[in-house]
Amino acid sequence: MEWVYIEDLKDHIGESVELRGWVWRSRSSGKISFINFRDGTGFVQVVVERSTIGDEKFKSVKKLPMETSLIIRGKVREEKRAPGGLEILAEDVEVVSTPIEPYPITKPDHGIDYLFDRRHLWLRSRRQFHILRLRDKVIRAIREFYWKRNFVLIDTPIFTGAIGEAAGNLFELDYFDYGKVYLAQTGQLYLEAAALAFGKVYNLGPTFRAEKSKTRRHLIEFWMNEAEVAYYEHEDNLKLQEDLVSYIVKYVLENGLEHLEFLKRDIKRLEKVEPPFPRITYTEAVKFLQKKGFDIEWGDDFGGDEETAIAEQFDKPVFVTHYPRKAKAFYMQPDPENPDVVLCDDLLAPEGYGEIIGASQRIHDYDLLVERIKEFNLPLEAYDWYLDLRKWGSVPHSGFGLGVERTIVWIAGLEHVREAIPFPRTLYRVHP
Repeated sequence: MEWVYIEDLKDHIGESVELRGWVWRSRSSGKISFINFRDGTGFVQVVVERSTIGDEKFKSVKKLPMETSLIIRGKVREEKRAPGGLEILAEDVEVVSTPIEPYPITKPDHGIDYLFDRRHLWLRSRRQFHILRLRDKVIRAIREFYWKRNFVLIDTPIFTGAIGEAAGNLFELDYFDYGKVYLAQTGQLYLEAAALAFGKVYNLGPTFRAEKSKTRRHLIEFWMNEAEVAYYEHEDNLKLQEDLVSYIVKYVLENGLEHLEFLKRDIKRLEKVEPPFPRITYTEAVKFLQKKGFDIEWGDDFGGDEETAIAEQFDKPVFVTHYPRKAKAFYMQPDPENPDVVLCDDLLAPEGYGEIIGASQRIHDYDLLVERIKEFNLPLEAYDWYLDLRKWGSVPHSGFGLGVERTIVWIAGLEHVREAIPFPRTLYRVHP
């Protein structure tokens, strides 16, 4: 018999096949046992009849505990009442290994800490299967988007000697005799160098923020997709962001609908995510929040509550642009028409999911960049190579960073970002 995966069973109706996987659930009724079987690509019901496999083997099948690994051989048949519309009529059941003690995740009401302490096993659950399969779709969409537009993938370093964001949330390490280095907050500075070599570039990898934050939107280690394009200015940057986000959502709707449906996501909300996205300036947002009763002044940053209030006005992501110069990173280009603000944006997801993209046009003038680095009390010598980019062939250029987990949380309709990554690293969790 041919070994096939559950995700391919629809192509083998009426055929006898071999499946390799694990018992997820099982129950028996007289002379028939039902095994809810998983193999990593999906779940299927296996019907085991005493008359087919014999008394002895049937007795052992009735006693199989959860997570017993099995090889199932049987015929694929349509069954509308079964999950997925298919089931397997077993012809043979081969036990590969049985658990040496009872599986620890059996109850529907296990607490969240209990489950995350056993994250290595919780990944096998049906909900986590659908969430992390959805993550896979999101990452595939990101890569496909850039490939179709002929961007070059640049893998940026994890160890860095230069601060890309605020100095207060860095993980500092001793790097042999070199001195102090940091885990990367962003690959942006390196992507800027690559953009001046290749024109349009992107990365996708882990970044680290030593923020002592315990909100549902924060991870210590998270994945980020960043892009940089030479000769792109602020408006070009906005267009690229809305094209990317729209592409991701459309790809998931077309290729991951079963996962969204399992998670009971409101598909109609996602179907509205098409360009153009609405835009408001930071100044307009502050005035709106003040009218809503928020205690906020021009120059203050937005928190989760403020972001939610702004986004609730719209049924698709909204750009908040032109933040105060003093509130944003040193490398952001001031607006020529108003130097007190910079040519930047945050893209806020609707439905209260907050910021998913931070972006800006970058400073391309050497003297202005030196001024800004000094203004932030950063060591010029650490940015010698970054300043070099403004000495030879400097051009206007722009880019952004998209938080992968926050994007997944929004698309999947999850309550907390920790479910959007296989092994979350939060303020109090590094195990397993």
